[in-house]
Amino acid sequence: MQVTGKVVVVTGGGNGIGRAMCEAFHRAGAAKVIVADIDPNTARDVASAIDGAAFKCDVGKETDILHVIEETEKQFGPIALFCSNAGIGGGFDPLSVNAGGDSDEPWQRSWAIHVMAHVYAARHLVPRYKARGGGYFLNTISAAGLLSQVGSPAYSATKHGAVGFAENLAISHRADGIKVSILCPQGVDTNMLRSIPKGPQSGDGDLSPEQVAQDVLAGLEQETFVILPHPQVLGYMRKKTENYDRWIAGMAKIQAKMREAYGK
Repeated sequence: MQVTGKVVVVTGGGNGIGRAMCEAFHRAGAAKVIVADIDPNTARDVASAIDGAAFKCDVGKETDILHVIEETEKQFGPIALFCSNAGIGGGFDPLSVNAGGDSDEPWQRSWAIHVMAHVYAARHLVPRYKARGGGYFLNTISAAGLLSQVGSPAYSATKHGAVGFAENLAISHRADGIKVSILCPQGVDTNMLRSIPKGPQSGDGDLSPEQVAQDVLAGLEQETFVILPHPQVLGYMRKKTENYDRWIAGMAKIQAKMREAYGK
């Protein structure tokens, strides 16, 4: 897919990877980039710099996503690419005292933002995409959705759920001309990464959001399902599937090192 001349929506577009994608899509010639973010001020700042449009949007609320879709298509024309990029990094415990946690709140919030936001986008865009013969979803997930995230069961579980939904979305609607890509980086130098304990997600180096955005453009052009800014992740996936028990043992060693580092 080429974004030139297309209407593109990016949730979580006010900072980090989302902001870099908005800027990259604009430079690539998108007709209009819609910056949707829970912080309307950052959304407006990004939109004003790229001649885009800004919407306040809490992606955990179906009504907010529907509003962005309806207003975008009313004002700027059919959405060609919807990027479900917003995410949160809460619920991290480097000591992993209890994988079940002590509250439903981080699980419910992670589920709403990392899974249901993608479901809501599909729920309201699939009929439109089908009616006009196709469309594209780009879902920002994480290498944690393919591997795991030591220290955050809620993050790991919901990112795996996001991968599962994206797979089924692609399978269900391939015949409708609907394409799906998932973006699965490890560490990216963003506010979210800096807000959580340093861990294995940074083991292969933290990429800049701008580099990740360039990888997105390349992945979209190739229309590949999995976009891996850190190519090492493919090797880790293979090791995981080749010998699950060995992989879990190795991850448990990483967990032990984190307990040692943060338990002092």
